[in-house]
Amino acid sequence: QVQLVESGGGLVQAGGSLRLSCAASTRTFSAYAMGWFRQAPGKERAFVAAISQSGDITTYADSVKGRFTISRDNAKSLVYLQMNSLQPEDTAEYYCAADGVYSTNIKDYFYWGQGTQVTVSS
Repeated sequence: QVQLVESGGGLVQAGGSLRLSCAASTRTFSAYAMGWFRQAPGKERAFVAAISQSGDITTYADSVKGRFTISRDNAKSLVYLQMNSLQPEDTAEYYCAADGVYSTNIKDYFYWGQGTQVTVSS
């Protein structure tokens, strides 16, 4: 069982930055690939970024490539999402997820956090 808790969301102006964190309650954090997903009002949850178990492989959605960076600290069981140049269209609830297999597909992730809200004002 893996529990995930996101933090770091908030209200920011367009062009600003936020760093999201996700803390995992497992002693085998390094065994899990991690992903960030987001869900805007009225839309389906969508892939944002993923990072492999060792952190050597990352994948980004085209909409965030070059602006967002996913990273992890296996010693602290943390995964981060650094978000720069935020735009109003980035407004969403952001979720971290974990699974034993590296994937960008939402259906492949078994463990999910409760989410943290990011609101970008224009």
